[in-house]
Order: sequence, then structure tokens, then C-alpha cells
Amino acid sequence: MSSQKRLSICFHGRVQGVGFRYTAYHIAQSLGLTGWVKNEYDGTVLCEVQGSGADIDMFLAKLNNARYIRVDDMEIKELSVDEDERSFYIR
Repeated sequence: MSSQKRLSICFHGRVQGVGFRYTAYHIAQSLGLTGWVKNEYDGTVLCEVQGSGADIDMFLAKLNNARYIRVDDMEIKELSVDEDERSFYIR
């Protein structure tokens, strides 16, 4: 599965209290992505997402166009793929 990748993404902006985690969960589920999403104490949202590059790009595009959510910045790091992960969940 060399086409698979895993990213850690820290989202900045209006991302808490606007349904961001639930939106991320539903988008990830619809695209067959795995990983997790959680709120951080500093007002950001941290997410690890895994799947094909095209599906991750679609995930990010849909999040950026979701109602009420405003992503001002993203800190992205590439991680090692987790071969055993099978779902996407909210932490």
C-alpha cells in the first residue's frame, strides 16, 4: 500500500464549537479514511488522517468548505502509516 499516507494536521481558526470534529468524522467515513480528530486546549483541532493522497486532499477541501468552519492555517506533518488502523473516530 505504498499509495497510502498518514498526516498529522493541526487546524487553526474557527474550528471549535462549530461541529468540526463531527464534520471531519463524517467526511472521513464517506471517503474511507482512517485516523482520529480531537479538540486541543489551545483552541486548535488536532487530526491524524490516513488514506490515499487524493482522498486526503478531498477531505481537506470539504472541511475548508464546510458551514461555520473557518480554517485559517494548518500545520501538517507526514507520519508513518498505521497498517492496523481500520476506522476514523473522535477522541
